[in-house]
Amino acid sequence: MFEFAWPWLVLLLPLPWLARWLLPARTAPVEQSPGGAELRHPSAERLAETFSALTPGWGLPSRLQSALVGLVWAGLVAALMRPQWLEHRDEVVSPGYDLMIAVDASRSMEALDFTLEGRRVNRMAVVKGVVGRFIEQRQGDRVGLIVFGDSAYLFAPLTVDGGAVRAMLDEVAPGIAGDATAIGDAVGLAVKKLRDRPAGSRVLVLLTDGENTAGSLPPIEAARLARQFGIRIYAVGVGSKGKVPFPGPNGRITYEDMQIDETLLADMAAATGGAFYMATDTQALEAIYRRIDALERTQAETRTTLLPHPLYRVPLGLALAALLALGWLVTRRGGRVLG
Repeated sequence: MFEFAWPWLVLLLPLPWLARWLLPARTAPVEQSPGGAELRHPSAERLAETFSALTPGWGLPSRLQSALVGLVWAGLVAALMRPQWLEHRDEVVSPGYDLMIAVDASRSMEALDFTLEGRRVNRMAVVKGVVGRFIEQRQGDRVGLIVFGDSAYLFAPLTVDGGAVRAMLDEVAPGIAGDATAIGDAVGLAVKKLRDRPAGSRVLVLLTDGENTAGSLPPIEAARLARQFGIRIYAVGVGSKGKVPFPGPNGRITYEDMQIDETLLADMAAATGGAFYMATDTQALEAIYRRIDALERTQAETRTTLLPHPLYRVPLGLALAALLALGWLVTRRGGRVLG
């Protein structure tokens, strides 16, 4: 659909002709010497011959010049009116959930308490693989990604482009968000991003391997906020407790004591109507798939947007072409533009 963004600027179009019609013609005063004698140009005769040739009775070239001047002005006014082509874009209407995935990215995710094909792998590698498959199965759902450590950060907003979210997840590394674990802040950020979504479809999947050791929002208070806005929390504890192997200097393995606050995670999930799982393999996430699929799907809203494509270059180009033609014609005639 074509339109002008500022159509009222068309009122500028007759401005030069109105000015010429309303304003009186001005004649240059003739300077005189103190004694009354006129100051004359040394080549006054040549000037008189030149200007006598430049009269409105020029014929076709004069009319052509007037047309070109008018075209220049019309092109400039049309460009100022901001012509544009509006392209209609409709969002695809599809039933689905709004899933926010919060992943613990503290240093403890370096723990090597998982094995894959006979070799040790850290917790983050397992989370990436399991959550990546989880995202692939969420066809039609809107998925977002939060990472948290010392604080919580939105890595990917809610989107139906699961491939983009998984690509962002692949960039997450242990310790990227600090050494501590701010579980409450992660839930609070998820509530902020999910609270305006359609009721009944708001889900938070929280994956962590430790206890709440940082942040300004207590986890239980964050869970109450989630319940207030109808957000279900599915909490997943990743890894094992007790002495856990960590990569040390020179390729050596060191052991550190690790704890997972299972009681806290279970209470948070129960407060929102969700569930808590301990993830030692992919079966825990598969259980979450079944629970989420059992919820009632809600239909997302439909939005129609108009994307403007500016077309000012067309009238501006015509004005420039007319101006160049006008300059060429005046140069060829050896005169000036007639007013």
